[in-house]
Amino acid sequence: MFRLALVPGVNPDRWLRVWQQRLPDVPVELVHTSPDQAVEVLRSGGADVALVRLPALGDDLSTISLYTEATVVVVPKDHVVSVVDEIDAADLDDETLVVPLDDQLHWADPPGTPFAGDPVSTTADAIDLVAAGVAVIVLPQSLGRLHQRRGLTARIVRDAPGSAVGLAWVTDRYDDLTEEFIGIVRGRTATSSRGRGAPPPPEPTGRGRKPGAGSAKGTSGKGAAGKSKGGTGRSTSKMPNPRKPRPGR
Repeated sequence: MFRLALVPGVNPDRWLRVWQQRLPDVPVELVHTSPDQAVEVLRSGGADVALVRLPALGDDLSTISLYTEATVVVVPKDHVVSVVDEIDAADLDDETLVVPLDDQLHWADPPGTPFAGDPVSTTADAIDLVAAGVAVIVLPQSLGRLHQRRGLTARIVRDAPGSAVGLAWVTDRYDDLTEEFIGIVRGRTATSSRGRGAPPPPEPTGRGRKPGAGSAKGTSGKGAAGKSKGGTGRSTSKMPNPRKPRPGR
């Protein structure tokens, strides 16, 4: 069993398909967790690796960055920004912006006016406020898809900070299966894999011989006839001595 923790919005399907092809005898258990708990799930042994939003802090953890998501603003479908595909952050200067406590964007200086109501605990609660026309929200694109609702739409904010997604694991618990999953997310082929799913080395074709160097035993034809036991390939038949000319002739 290999346990993979993942935070909301991260989709591991393409990597799991490759895993199934290479290690069909090792099932994968998905451990769904909140972003704040993902690191603790790793440390407690609840997962072997985790797909997280970076940075994942901790000297005991190793991480690799996989990709960076675009940032979107979620607004009602009749909002003025819905008429274009992408906007700039300045286009939100006149908006009320809600930032939930589980915010994953961590935008240091976002546009707009902060929502003045009570603190909003979750992204789902913030989406409720957007649906009510009270505020707008900016968040990673995959979370925008995850919280997609009827009557709402999302537009890319070109100059907003992105959200980096990476793979994390406890350094001291690195093993062959972890190595295999790292190879998969990095796009290594099966022949270049260094983990458990690596293909076995080719079997030798003969004792100490190079591949393709076959034995002449049992073969037929002029190339194999007359070989001595020493394997020199020379004929064992003797050539007749040339006759000497008779004296006087």
